[in-house]
Formats: sequence, C-alpha cells, structure tokens
Amino acid sequence: MPVTNPKVLIIVENQSVPGDPRVFNEAASLAENGYEVTVLCPRRANSSRSEMIEGIRIYRHPMPKEARTTAGYLFEYACALFWEFVFALWIYVRHGFHVIQGCNPPDNIFLVALPFKLLGVKYVFDHHDANPELYLSKFGRKSFLYKVMIWLERLSYRLSDVAMVTNASYKDIAINRGRKAADDVFIVRNGPSPETFKPVSPNLALKRDKRFLVGYVGHMGSQDGLDILVYVAEYIKNLGRQDIRFICVGGGPELPNLRKLVRDKGLEDMVDFTGRLPDREMLEVLSTADICVNPDRPCELNDISTMIKIMEYMALAKPIVQFESKEGRFSAQASSLYADKANPVADFAHKILWLLERPDERKRMGEIGRERVEKELAWKYSIKNLLAAYRAALASPQQRSSPEVVRSA
Repeated sequence: MPVTNPKVLIIVENQSVPGDPRVFNEAASLAENGYEVTVLCPRRANSSRSEMIEGIRIYRHPMPKEARTTAGYLFEYACALFWEFVFALWIYVRHGFHVIQGCNPPDNIFLVALPFKLLGVKYVFDHHDANPELYLSKFGRKSFLYKVMIWLERLSYRLSDVAMVTNASYKDIAINRGRKAADDVFIVRNGPSPETFKPVSPNLALKRDKRFLVGYVGHMGSQDGLDILVYVAEYIKNLGRQDIRFICVGGGPELPNLRKLVRDKGLEDMVDFTGRLPDREMLEVLSTADICVNPDRPCELNDISTMIKIMEYMALAKPIVQFESKEGRFSAQASSLYADKANPVADFAHKILWLLERPDERKRMGEIGRERVEKELAWKYSIKNLLAAYRAALASPQQRSSPEVVRSA
C-alpha cells in the first residue's frame, strides 16, 4: 500500500537545527511537499528542548561538551546514540514515522534505525562528510579507528534503502566504497536560498578605519585551515600592510587555539575571531567584506567535499580566495582565485592582495558567482532530487522499477 501521509524523522548529530542550513532546507522542502517532518538534533546553549518552526517539529536531546580526544569522541557518540534511540522511540509512539533520515557525521545513526526497519520504516542515509577522510585530515594515519570508520560508512550505505550525497565525488564513494547501486544514490547538492540568504546594508564600522575587510564564515576545526589564515595575515602585516582587517565568524574546537595564536602573533588589531553570531550579524560581516576566503587545509577530505560557505559567498556576490580543490573549483569556477598548495601562506596572501587592489575584477567575479548560484546552485535546484530520493525509498519494488521514479543526477 502506498503511503498517503508520509511521516519523516530526520536525525542530525553534529549540529542543531535550524542552525544546520542543509538539514533545515531538507526538512522545509519535505514539509512543503506534503511530508510530516520531525527533526531530532542536539540541544545547544540557549536553545529550547522542543519547538515548531515553519511546520517542522523539532526535538533537541542533551549532549556533552564537544570532544577533542579519542576517548572524548567515543563518549560523545555513545551519549548521542543513547538519546537518539530514546527520543526516536518516544517520537515513534507519539507521532509515528515511515522514514528515518540519518545525517552524518557520525556514521552510526543506522543503529538507531535498525529496530524500526523491522517495523517497515525506511532508512535514508544523508552523507554530509566523508568520515574516513576526516579522520585522516586530523590524525594522518590509517589506524584501526580509520578501518572502523570505513566499516561504519559501508554499513550505513548497505543498510539504507536509498542514499543522498552532496556531490559527484561522494557519489563515487557511495558506489565504489559503499557498494551502493548507482540508481539508489541521489545527488542532493547543498546550496543557499538567494531569496532569504541575501546581502544586508554594509556596516563600515566593522572595518575599524581599515581600507579593506576580508570575511570568513564557517566551522573551526583542524581541517578548516584557520591557522593558515592567521599566518596569511601575519605575512601580509610583515609586508607593511596595515590597511586590512580579517573577521572570522563561527565556532568549533579550534576557536580557543586560534584566538591564542592571534594574541601570540600580535595580530589583535588585524584579525578578529567573533565566535558564532546571529544570522543578521553574520550577514552584515559578509556584506561588508571586500572579499571572502576559504582557507580549508589542502587534503583529500577538502578536495572531495562541497563547502556551503563557498555558495554563501557566491550568493552575496563576493569574490573568493581558496586553495585549489576538485569540488571547490566545481562550485566557484571563475568567481574564485585558487592558491597554490605548494606555497600555501605566501600564495594565498598574494592572491588576497592582488584581488583587493582590483575593484573591477572583484565586481566581475562576484557577479559570476551570484549568477551561478541563481541559475544552477541554489537550494531550489536540489529539491527535485530530494523528493525523488524519498519517492524511491517509499516505493514498492514494482514502483521502483518504473521510469516514473526519477534517478540520481
């Protein structure tokens, strides 16, 4: 029997909602297309235990502080898994659901879904981050834990009814490493909504009497390369430039270390790590910035991953400087300059300086980026494949063999 009133439980562990833009976009798009959507996520400081936003039911479970050691990560994952199962069981009894969507990282949410699969609930694996590559970016070795992550990723694919991935590189992982049939993998790209993610009035006071402002927004982990950006700022200062300010918005485990590095380098007048800011203030920073940067550390993870901050910069018509990477170049194309990984600090710095001195080039590149988002990369272009993935997950075997079920793109 076809499901006439499909109910979905989306489980996300590494971010809260609506703070995770991809998950919120997915939830909102499903709700707008007739699905009853419940989201289960961690509870962060100053957030409520539950609320309803735009027709989406959100529950938030307790979480320990963000871990920084292997033992801490294991404890954090165990706590999350326990609360996810308890809340999922309660949600199933109270509201019911036909599909569980598990958003990694980590790759263990299928364990929550398994008991419900016995009751006919479908499992959709939403692959956000390549955890084995993330492990390599942090520890640089293929240890026992790396092999465990490969195993968990493979099980996540094998036990899912369909999988959603963010780009073609991740689809290759799904097929080759996850051993998933190509027809069961749907590319659902991560992109902003230009109708809501749009420029606000610049606040020139943010420049603090500097001529230029360089902006960054995003997570601050070891793989995100913000330490490289601090060294870039130091390099520029040593060239005698006192007219540039860097503002970096976001949080993460490396934030205290980055602030200390700024102090140790004597760059307080040049570099500001604000921590997380409300959306309006974050948009104000980016709208004021002359250019935006993505200093993601060159590594396999960042080469194959699509970064939402790149599309956000492009949606605001900001020219970009980033390191050369496969998916970074696919997203930004001619709206970005690409620094040489062999000479990361100096080349990144000179790319920034080159662009700051050329306002016409900045404008041209920004317009290219905004047009690319508006015509190809905005979230609205991903909704078709999101809905196709859910149709495939809920379809009977006979229905799934029908050409009416749209396949991955």
